Amino acid sequence: MEFFRIRKDIPFMKHALIFNAISFITFALAVFFLVTRGLHLSVEFTGGTVMEVAYSQPAELAKVRETVAGLGYAEVQVQNFGTARDVMIRLPVQKGVTSAQQSEQVLGALKAADPEVTLRRTEFVGPQVGEELVHGGLMALAMVVVGIVIYLAFRFEWKFGVAAIIANLHDVVIILGFFAFFQWEFSLAVLAGVLAVLGYSVNESVVIFDRIREAFRKYRKMTTHEVIDHAITSTMSRTIITHASTEAMVLSMFFFGGPSLHYFALALTIGILFGIYSSVFVAAAIAMWLGVKREDLVKPAKKEGDPNDPHAGATV
Repeated sequence: MEFFRIRKDIPFMKHALIFNAISFITFALAVFFLVTRGLHLSVEFTGGTVMEVAYSQPAELAKVRETVAGLGYAEVQVQNFGTARDVMIRLPVQKGVTSAQQSEQVLGALKAADPEVTLRRTEFVGPQVGEELVHGGLMALAMVVVGIVIYLAFRFEWKFGVAAIIANLHDVVIILGFFAFFQWEFSLAVLAGVLAVLGYSVNESVVIFDRIREAFRKYRKMTTHEVIDHAITSTMSRTIITHASTEAMVLSMFFFGGPSLHYFALALTIGILFGIYSSVFVAAAIAMWLGVKREDLVKPAKKEGDPNDPHAGATV
């Protein structure tokens, strides 16, 4: 399905060097902020106290969050689990305060606002669990990266695999750079969003790479620059439809999903926007710089009488 069709190819690769320079600068800034500021990790990674409380009526999360924030907790996770009456509260570690003291303090404030609230469960999440989550997240990221490279190398050519993974890591590092610069909370939900961006971004790269292969087969007189420009231009309508519909869903989570989905949707929004950019100006451009050519993707037709052809000279 196409909303429109561009008749004349847009010369994207003519400006590839400029856009690659912008990408490199953005990537370098993201790495700088990650090194100097670091990520603001959530309770799942740093450890803390987890409380589960129950209300007699559906809980108003905004009021619960405001009550807990009034105790001096700048950032605290408050979300429903199970039913609208059950609330989970994640409290960060405080120096000189035990987990039991934290839960008693918070429960007292909640009871002052609503005497019918009851404590279901409280437990302390140690930093060791956080280290295991970090290790598991990095392992998942590494496995995704290796899987993408292998898949693209078999389906297309190794140059496309290298180009796609550089573009995808470009997206991931920039997302992390935003979270480091603004000190947004990095939670398990955000990590899930980052992994989702990897799959989403590589899908866009695969579509463009497939069009590049088709163009190489169909237009034999085109140069590599022209083939890539044609492939990207021919996918513009599909790109707009796909990303606009996806972003509409993500923005609905961002505006109406509440605090629990806020940073997850924010990570997806950044990933989608930079995923479009990287698929065109990073992945395709790097494949061009690596010297991808028609012979890499299209096997030359064997000539008659070719001694390497087992059917050469055969008669029927």
